[in-house]
Amino acid sequence: MSVWIRRGLHAVNAAIALAALTLLVWALTTGGAQGAAATAPATASSGTALLGAAIAVAGSAIGAGIAVAYTGAAALAAMSERPELFGRAIVIVGLAEGIAIYGLVIGIILIGRA
Repeated sequence: MSVWIRRGLHAVNAAIALAALTLLVWALTTGGAQGAAATAPATASSGTALLGAAIAVAGSAIGAGIAVAYTGAAALAAMSERPELFGRAIVIVGLAEGIAIYGLVIGIILIGRA
């Protein structure tokens, strides 16, 4: 059973990464929240906002990866002894993955202001 849980967690992480990449490509090609009609010249502040968005997304993804590694290992160890802890363990791992979502939201906000 632990093999299936690990595969499920990898699928969730891959789906989050794919969604983040798709959203980033969309935001960069359409100009973010400004739309394709507005053509503002590139300034230093927009470059700084894009760099900040990249740092926010990368940092939160790395932090979430570390958090999922530790909580996932602990959850699997706990479930091997007490299988009834499955629901609680998945919630804890999901909270750790929420870190990446928070960074993605901050990145979207920064790209929208660029």
